[in-house]
Amino acid sequence: MNAPRNIRGFRSALLLWYRRHGRDLPWRRTRDPYAVLVSELMLQQTQVATVIPYYNEWLRRFPDFASLARASQNNVLRAWQGLGYYGRARNLQATARTVVDRYRGRSPRSVEQMQQLPGIGKYTAHAVASFAFDQSVPIVESNTARVLTRLFDFRESIDSDRGRQTLWQYAAMLVPKSNASIYNSALIDLGALVCVARQPKCGICPVEKFCRAKNPQILPVRKSRPSTKRLLEQHAFVVRQGKILLEQSSTRWRGMWILPLLKLNCFKQSSSYRGAIYTSVFPFTNHRITLKVYAERSRKIDKDSQRWIRVNSLESIPIPSPHRRALQHLLQRDRHTQVGLEP
Repeated sequence: MNAPRNIRGFRSALLLWYRRHGRDLPWRRTRDPYAVLVSELMLQQTQVATVIPYYNEWLRRFPDFASLARASQNNVLRAWQGLGYYGRARNLQATARTVVDRYRGRSPRSVEQMQQLPGIGKYTAHAVASFAFDQSVPIVESNTARVLTRLFDFRESIDSDRGRQTLWQYAAMLVPKSNASIYNSALIDLGALVCVARQPKCGICPVEKFCRAKNPQILPVRKSRPSTKRLLEQHAFVVRQGKILLEQSSTRWRGMWILPLLKLNCFKQSSSYRGAIYTSVFPFTNHRITLKVYAERSRKIDKDSQRWIRVNSLESIPIPSPHRRALQHLLQRDRHTQVGLEP
């Protein structure tokens, strides 16, 4: 494994570019490990522009580990609503409770200790160590992985164990002994702004002379993605005296409130289900899900998981975006038709 020629020159060129063109992001203005951790978990699978308002509001509501640890799950999921992948929010709160109980509310500093916290993997632990504590540790995420594969002309799949291990070795080879947080931020921004997917902007790249890739647009190499699976999910819209029946999910959106599942046996036997009153399609990881909602006049509810919720209380509870959009559409429909929402 050969290092690029003149590592010091590579770093200098990268940092000079970063001082002029680096992004001014709110989580780069703090060394608070809690705030850094919040940003890192929010940024997983989510674009920067989407994260910024959520990050600012989250820190206003839950400014530290202690406040998040004592918050209700309902409030935590409600604050996360719209970011998706709600397991991140649950892991963040579980981590806060562990930090409060085990470390008296202060984040551990070692990568090894951080990786023992709920939902904290190698990248996240390294990111907090770098950006909060300025430790000289490498980071590998989507942007830096793209830069590294091109810089070293690495043509193996980065989804393989060997590929991931090699990228971490490349990253460790380049990270400086001091000011690692600035260097790692610069490497991320280079991947986000210049060394982009499909059409890299090699003509304006500040480190182009250090790059070994002959065809950078074909890198990185990844395993073929699994085919998209199509699922049909059927739910009921049940309204009674200004209240809507919702149930607390125990599966995909665990802890959040959704429209109750359609009782398929009743659906097959009853003529009251004349057709879906709402249909939408949404992606979820490698699935494409069709959501169909049917009007239902009444039903015996499961008091363990289902509740009648007043319409004016819907904003205060966590509801996943596909179901909230369905509710908004159906409530607007009922206002026009004056059906089901009588006081």
